[in-house]
Amino acid sequence: MGGVYAIQYDFKFRLTMKNNFIKDALLIGICVFGFNQNSEAQSTYTISSDAKANGMKLSGTSSMHDWDMNAHVFAGEAQFDVKKQGDGEQITGLNSLTFSLPVVNLKSDKKGLDKNAYEALNTTLHKDIHYKLSSAIVSPEKDGKFLINAIGDLTIAGITREVTMDVYCLVNSNSTISCSGSNKLKMTDYKIEPPSFMFGAMKTGDGVTLNFTMVYEN
Repeated sequence: MGGVYAIQYDFKFRLTMKNNFIKDALLIGICVFGFNQNSEAQSTYTISSDAKANGMKLSGTSSMHDWDMNAHVFAGEAQFDVKKQGDGEQITGLNSLTFSLPVVNLKSDKKGLDKNAYEALNTTLHKDIHYKLSSAIVSPEKDGKFLINAIGDLTIAGITREVTMDVYCLVNSNSTISCSGSNKLKMTDYKIEPPSFMFGAMKTGDGVTLNFTMVYEN
């Protein structure tokens, strides 16, 4: 009987050791997996408060000459997946991105143009232009740049339309991320009547282009 008990004890001991080994292995695996995940971290970035680093330009045509309005102060944030590689960093994903631009921050060199543009954009009711990302595909480009094919909702004068645009991004040496791109749109798509000036003698075209450059920092 003593031999039977000894065998049972040895079996239980071996089974306990095996279970402990499995638990330890799982724990190590979880830790290693977690470490690997941290090497490709998701971080929240906000648009830099440095007005010199950021710019948005709304430009169009008229029956007399081209025009443009510029802004350097706007707000927003984004969630980038950034992976360290060698001495640099790579963008592997973009999970969210928003920005908000107060319309009155857009200014030209003509006060009359600004006033008519604000009226056309109905700033009394809709003070901001908004953008919210829906989906994004990130592709590496030359010279350390990344191309992001972004689909999102652009809201102007209270009307929201889905837009697709290409955004080029670069991770700088100080880990900030510079992004730039452009998007062509029609004012009438947002139920905006193209402004006119000088009692109708000067009429703006329906098509406008939004160009932007922004720096994100975390």
